[in-house]
Amino acid sequence: MKNQKLKKLFVFIPACLLGLFLLNSFVLKEKEAKKSATAVAKSAPLNIVYRSANGGATWQNISEGLPENLQKGGLWSHGLFANNRGLYLRTGNSVYHSEPNSTTNFWAKEIFPGEQREITPARNGILAYNFRGQFLQKLNGTSAWSPVYTNFQEQAVRIDKTVDWMYNNYKEREVRSVFETAGGTVFISSNNMLFRSANSGKNWKQVHVGDGRMKLTESNGVLLSTSYEGILRSTDDGQHWDRVINEGGVGIAVEPIEGGFAAIVNNTITQTNSLHISLDNGKTWNAIGEELQPSWSSLLMKKIGLVQSSWDIVSIKQAGKYLICSRPDGAFRSSDMGKTWEKMPLPSVENKGFNLSVSGNVIYAMPNKGC
Repeated sequence: MKNQKLKKLFVFIPACLLGLFLLNSFVLKEKEAKKSATAVAKSAPLNIVYRSANGGATWQNISEGLPENLQKGGLWSHGLFANNRGLYLRTGNSVYHSEPNSTTNFWAKEIFPGEQREITPARNGILAYNFRGQFLQKLNGTSAWSPVYTNFQEQAVRIDKTVDWMYNNYKEREVRSVFETAGGTVFISSNNMLFRSANSGKNWKQVHVGDGRMKLTESNGVLLSTSYEGILRSTDDGQHWDRVINEGGVGIAVEPIEGGFAAIVNNTITQTNSLHISLDNGKTWNAIGEELQPSWSSLLMKKIGLVQSSWDIVSIKQAGKYLICSRPDGAFRSSDMGKTWEKMPLPSVENKGFNLSVSGNVIYAMPNKGC
């Protein structure tokens, strides 16, 4: 009996040891696999910003040097812009700048001095602001940021006496967008009003009521703006506004193009975005991009909740001879003013689509996080 127990023990102990050895080997392999996967992930190139200098035919990844967290989160459209001095990105506590004609992936990083989270081009530099109307400006060729429009809130609250969450919490008006014309007139869009200053922010007056985030643009002395009513137009430096596009919905975007403007308008009945262009400085408009409209099947899937997006057009720009636009499934270009479109060779970004920015003939594409 003892011999049998000893035999069983001699068999059981080596079996346990073998099991522990195999288990240990498996755990080690799992750890090594995770380390390897992490190393591969860290060494994989970032996919944050792409640049094209040939109308979108080919693209260069210029993401090296940017924070890795931007790859997952994307970029807010109001935290970036391109002009003749290159591309600017505002993220965290920093501003990143890339020269327009740089042949290397180089980003100049600047630690930002304030809590302003949004940036926009100004006539002679950069303007940064936040929803509470705290503004900083840096002039071209300088390194210092200086406060501007410091009396805006005082005058805005006196003009607009609306009691809303912003007033209840801060006794202030909410700032949603800022725009400065080539002549120096400044517009600030609030939660329900557009304010205008023609003397560098010393005095402000109300020029439009009943809107939210108004996005303005300018070409040949004509101003256009998005609105809850569609697209608005002004020919007297923003003192008076007329509605020029009404699709029964909201203006999404408006951009200058050669000879006029391009616009995106949302139709609240069909719940789709449509493209329009004007070649007479915004007087008359034609719908374009019918082939870019979402299919009936994608609209149905969105309606019943199977998908969140139905491939709506979210941006429109011009770069050289091309009109370019973005949907959640990619970016497209047209060389015949929107009659026909072809998809540009940009990588997939999990159906986020792209924010598009243009400086001259250089196009920048960044995964979209929001408008």
